[in-house]
Amino acid sequence: MADKLVESKIRCDKVTLFIERGCHYCRNAEEMFKQYNFVPGALEVVDITQRMDVQDYLQRRTGHRTLPVVFIGRCCIGGLSDLQNVDCKLPRILQQIGALR
Repeated sequence: MADKLVESKIRCDKVTLFIERGCHYCRNAEEMFKQYNFVPGALEVVDITQRMDVQDYLQRRTGHRTLPVVFIGRCCIGGLSDLQNVDCKLPRILQQIGALR
């Protein structure tokens, strides 16, 4: 069931953030994306608070246990620090997947 949830959320033309409520790393990742003008539906924030099954699946799929887990397209880029590392390339990456207006 967790695998179906995760796989149904990830698409090649959008950004998917798996977060937990109250996590400041997750909040910071969300804030980073607020500066962009996304096509409707091209940014999805999936709250997996209290969903250890989903977090376990994400760990098996990506190797990342901590949240947030950030997918750009179908590629997992990692967590907040990984997102910060590609910050200067982010506009180009988001344009390439068709996520920006």
